[in-house]
Amino acid sequence: MTRREALADATDAARGALGRLHERLLQRQVSPENVPTHVAIIQDGNRRYARARGDAAPEGHRAGADTTEQVLSWCADLGVAELTLYALSTENFDRPERELDPLFDLLESKLREFADADEVHERGVRVRAIGDLRRLPPRVRDAVTYAEARTAGYDDFRLNVALAYGGRAELLEAARAVAQDVRDGALAPADVDADEVERRLAGPAVRDVDLIVRTGGDERTSNFLPWQAAGNEAAVFFCAPYWPAFSKVDLLRGVRTYQAREESWRASRADRAAAIVGAVGETSAAEARAAVGRLRERVSGRTARAAENALPETDGGREPAGERAD
Repeated sequence: MTRREALADATDAARGALGRLHERLLQRQVSPENVPTHVAIIQDGNRRYARARGDAAPEGHRAGADTTEQVLSWCADLGVAELTLYALSTENFDRPERELDPLFDLLESKLREFADADEVHERGVRVRAIGDLRRLPPRVRDAVTYAEARTAGYDDFRLNVALAYGGRAELLEAARAVAQDVRDGALAPADVDADEVERRLAGPAVRDVDLIVRTGGDERTSNFLPWQAAGNEAAVFFCAPYWPAFSKVDLLRGVRTYQAREESWRASRADRAAAIVGAVGETSAAEARAAVGRLRERVSGRTARAAENALPETDGGREPAGERAD
């Protein structure tokens, strides 16, 4: 072994050790009780990953497919219930045929591999595709049908693969369908609500998105699940690694971002509740404490204490801390 090779091996070993240490630290920081239910990932950077290594674009997509399998396991282990992957956008169809054909081949093979994988069946993963599937080649549509049929009996974990997907196009189609039903008299304008729109979105229904992750360094959500994410005020985490280099550390950082935002939101709500409790002077101490007791069930102890401090005093002073309801 040459000196350069020995140095490269030592560097890789050091990076691996630091990565494992960082992962253990993040595992302790992430609360298992507040994991996002639905994570949606924009898998960006496959082609740039390949170019950086002197490879053709299909090599980057193949490396990204390997990452997808790992991320599925990481999310399931964390307790995430639904994962949506942005595998192919409507804009991707503008790419040259020499790049699209290998990508379609890869999608076909991976969908079939997923449908037959032992881990998918052991974890009870239901595979579904969302998007304008009519734009896909027949071989890919057949693979979608195979994967959905093979996993139709499961619902422990949902894996949505966004293919030929565009959020704006999806909303436009839903709006047209609603307008058509109103025009035909099948739907009254007053009955048009969120449920009516959701029923007309492309593909099977997905949960509201809690966390969007985008790899590759770009800070934009690229028309991805706008109804499910914007309506739920989803947290967004942008990270620099290209999708094939995405690691568990990156996923944990995303979950930590989600949890920090949730804690901030709950703290703001608790502060508002504390202000209201303090402002209502005629509220009896017993009623106020009952309200704070209910508040404590929804927020952390730190944020609930702000409301407790605003409680009106009794004749004998504030109720001893040891006697407060938890």
